[in-house]
Amino acid sequence: MVLPRAEEVAPAALAPTGAFSNILLTALAPISWGTTYAVATEFLPPGHPLLVASLRSLPIGFLLIVGLRKLPRGIWWWRMLVLGGLNIGVFQALLFVAAYRLPGGVAATAGAIQPLLVVCFSWLILSEKPGRRSVLAAIAGFIGVGLLVLGPSARLDAVGLMAAIAGAVAMGLGTVLTKRWRPPVSLIVFTAWQLAIGGLLLLPIALMVEGPITELSKTNLWGFVYLGVIGTALAYALWFRGIQRLKTSSVAALGLLSPVVATLIGYLFLRQTLTPVQLVGVIVVLGSVLLGQQTRQSRSLH
Repeated sequence: MVLPRAEEVAPAALAPTGAFSNILLTALAPISWGTTYAVATEFLPPGHPLLVASLRSLPIGFLLIVGLRKLPRGIWWWRMLVLGGLNIGVFQALLFVAAYRLPGGVAATAGAIQPLLVVCFSWLILSEKPGRRSVLAAIAGFIGVGLLVLGPSARLDAVGLMAAIAGAVAMGLGTVLTKRWRPPVSLIVFTAWQLAIGGLLLLPIALMVEGPITELSKTNLWGFVYLGVIGTALAYALWFRGIQRLKTSSVAALGLLSPVVATLIGYLFLRQTLTPVQLVGVIVVLGSVLLGQQTRQSRSLH
């Protein structure tokens, strides 16, 4: 009996445990981000979205840098300004501008264009020619998120819509550049740099626009702890880890889990309704995520 060579076996049969665990760990990042809306509305002080965005990343990033005692050197200073600005500062600021000027459904739908943008940026910057499945997964995800959160009464605000799309562009470009610029340090140091720099860039803007938070309750403090440790430091570390080990289009497809989780949390814990159309949207989004993971990984690290 002649056994087939490894390269002749179908990709699905070769799906290693390591690759599967990389997908699962990366998926934990958008899953945790999906809890952000509920945490922000139920546990954090109102009226300070930009300041909350800064404080969720700056303190934990600063503490990690102090503990690790390692700063960027040479070319990595300006690279961190770019990556920290795109992935943390610019993205978070535009995200909250969109959230305040648009219904959540419109903002989420506009942001769902990110996987398609990542496919384009990967082609231009990383020379990763997009496969048919990657493009189909990105388009299906966009449609699925629209079914999930875009209602007939949604309002369109030009500034808010531009902010949502620009935020998707910033995060998409930051994701691809993170893949291109492989850091010469550990993952936790790389994450700490971006959190601190991104939060620091956003802080003065937040203080000028919103002013300081004058009163914090214990509930607010616990909300900040959760967002800082779980929803930001751990989530971004897993996200950057996934970017290093998976194809960028696959990582971007996993990002669509965030609006799904936000919708389910609203239904299960915040007494929000879930219509049949939204259920179809959940199925379409999950299908697009699975389709996005079927593409061959450019790198499979164990």
